Amino acid sequence: MSETPSDLIQRSRKGEERAREELFGRYRQYLKVLADMQLGRRLRARCEASDVVQLTLLEAHRDFGGFTGTHEGELLAWLRRILANNLFNEARYHAAQQRAATREVSLEQLHTGVESSSMTLSRCLAGDGPTPSTIALAHENAVLLADALARLPEDYQTVLFLRIFESLSAEEVAKRMSRTAGAVRMLQLRALTALRDEMSRQGKESL
Repeated sequence: MSETPSDLIQRSRKGEERAREELFGRYRQYLKVLADMQLGRRLRARCEASDVVQLTLLEAHRDFGGFTGTHEGELLAWLRRILANNLFNEARYHAAQQRAATREVSLEQLHTGVESSSMTLSRCLAGDGPTPSTIALAHENAVLLADALARLPEDYQTVLFLRIFESLSAEEVAKRMSRTAGAVRMLQLRALTALRDEMSRQGKESL
């Protein structure tokens, strides 16, 4: 990952297929975390976040000529819009299958939800809330955090997802993970420590 996103965007715009594949490949895990956060438990049982992400990236490849940005922040915003559209279509389809129109959400709600999820992801390591400089880089930092999260053990990923991203209580998570509430809290602390360590290691490797 020696090339910057801006470099890859420029090369992709010139028609270099390998550059475009590398560019979009960097954001697969980030988009998957956002999709998981938006699907919800009910919809997650009926469709895979990875399938929605795959469709999103295929559409991004197809429609890249319409992307006019030059840096990572603009690209991420564009990818999040495509992801939100696909999540909306999934939610609408499954609501129709269940004849549950009252459960439908608007496209605007899903766009807002995806943006909120990205900010939540970027803030999950913050102790006292984001600073202005953190906010400016929030979505870009969220990409690095999503990649680090994917490298953690499965139980660490699960506890962080349920406690931080789904905002469940320790007692609720304990039922899902067949542990005590105290064990869940300890697991969360270990998971956060491991995530911080992974982020630190990742940062040193990028220097």
